[in-house]
Amino acid sequence: MPSHPAPQRRPGPVACRPDPAERARTVAMRQAATVCAPGLQGGRVLTHTVTRAGQVLLVVPHDGDLAAAVRGAPDQDLSALLMVSDHAPVPVRSPVRAQLWLSGWATPVRPADRRAAALAFAETRPDASLLDVGRTADLLRLDLAEVVLGEAGTAVDVGLQEFLAARPDPLAGIESDHLTHLAADHADVLALLAARLPADLLGPGDVVRPLGLDRFGFRLRVERRFGHVDVRVPFARPLTCAGQLGAAVARVLCAARAAPS
Repeated sequence: MPSHPAPQRRPGPVACRPDPAERARTVAMRQAATVCAPGLQGGRVLTHTVTRAGQVLLVVPHDGDLAAAVRGAPDQDLSALLMVSDHAPVPVRSPVRAQLWLSGWATPVRPADRRAAALAFAETRPDASLLDVGRTADLLRLDLAEVVLGEAGTAVDVGLQEFLAARPDPLAGIESDHLTHLAADHADVLALLAARLPADLLGPGDVVRPLGLDRFGFRLRVERRFGHVDVRVPFARPLTCAGQLGAAVARVLCAARAAPS
């Protein structure tokens, strides 16, 4: 038996960015989406969601090409690819921050299951088009086979179980309003955030713009004469809810004011 206590493990580094599964679930909730299927390019989607249980649901026009293709497919089971784009909420170069490709098989939600599916849909994305389901709109389910996240010039395969177990970023619903307000009305705050960047990162004529906000911190885009670079200004620790945002931002700004110029 050892006569001395085992050495204590040092805590690992705090993560400063979402993992691919969390980021994929966040991008999946963005509104901009289209569907590709055999013989169909860019089928119209009225709205879509990933429910809390992990079902991918689509509302599409009943008289549209996609609904017709599903109805005409063998067993009404159509191989399909849902593409979701994540756009920056403020004007920046290359405004598409990420793209998500969800591939699988689209099939109609059975009438007996339609009400429960619509309620699950509304929990994550209440949308007026749900009221048209069964009349001018169809409710489809996409049974997933593959999830791929494209971001920062790379594509990452996200495991289905990891994707289903992940949750969207808790700030996703307020990110757009906060960044728009920051860009329009708080140049002083943006300057303080920029002061947290490495000194050698900014050159003469570079412009810093707010690119993103999540539970790990801010993402800034440094636009240069030729090209751009994206960088994070992290919070002291990841947030667990939107209610913690004010205090986290205050700590970042306090540190920026206290830093030597």
